[in-house]
Amino acid sequence: MKQMGKLAWALWFGYAFLYVPIALLIFYSFNESRLVTVWGGFSTKWYAELLQNDQLLGAAWLSLKVAAMSATASVILGTVAGLALARFGRFRGRTLFGGMITAPLVMPEVITGLSLLLLFVALEQAIGWPDGRGMTTITIAHTTFTMAYVAVIIQSRLVSLDESLEEAAMDLGARPAKVFFVITLPIIAPAIVSGWLLAFTLSLDDVVVASFVSGPGSTTLPMVIFSSVKFGISPQINALATLMMVVVATGIFIASLVMARQDRQKKRDEQMAVQGG
Repeated sequence: MKQMGKLAWALWFGYAFLYVPIALLIFYSFNESRLVTVWGGFSTKWYAELLQNDQLLGAAWLSLKVAAMSATASVILGTVAGLALARFGRFRGRTLFGGMITAPLVMPEVITGLSLLLLFVALEQAIGWPDGRGMTTITIAHTTFTMAYVAVIIQSRLVSLDESLEEAAMDLGARPAKVFFVITLPIIAPAIVSGWLLAFTLSLDDVVVASFVSGPGSTTLPMVIFSSVKFGISPQINALATLMMVVVATGIFIASLVMARQDRQKKRDEQMAVQGG
């Protein structure tokens, strides 16, 4: 019992270490004082001033667009890669293909950013594209490393999936494309949503890779925050971070509701199938 009590305290300490700083950030976003660690009374003026800060709002909007586009591209490419690794058997070059897919997981971000910078410069000199570095290059760069996380998630889900469902559908005459969209895709939908959310978060949080592949007028929010911290933390950053956490938390909550609804519908369909059989 004593060991269980110690474990419980350790868990509570771990959760507090993770979430107390977030709670403090939200708390001080309503601070009247410009000093972010000195409480000067309750106020929402930093939220009002945030709406007048074009630099922060522009960087936040750019980061959200890049994160959404790179997450969507990562889900498409990662699903195809995970499907190839989980369903295509031992094809020639499978080990090399799997290693190339998962390499960004262990590669330092500095190396990734530098290599992509050299690639974009070489392409611009050779074919004239991309014409400068901006949102497009950041999106491509983020897709290259977030896709690896999505591929691993999708592959893990497909490996645990009972292939007899797909085989039965094909035995009944369904084409592979129809089997994928009617049977496989609905089953792995929660994994796809999880992969999209993870890719979105990783892209939204990145500062190292974006620093290499960004150009004038394409500064992301993490880059703005990182540069401004050198001169002190502005309360407006606390307010913006609070708003972004609310947006992300709302998205996660909605996704959880959708997945829970799909699970309930799936269970009802299975019960009806059993009763009908």
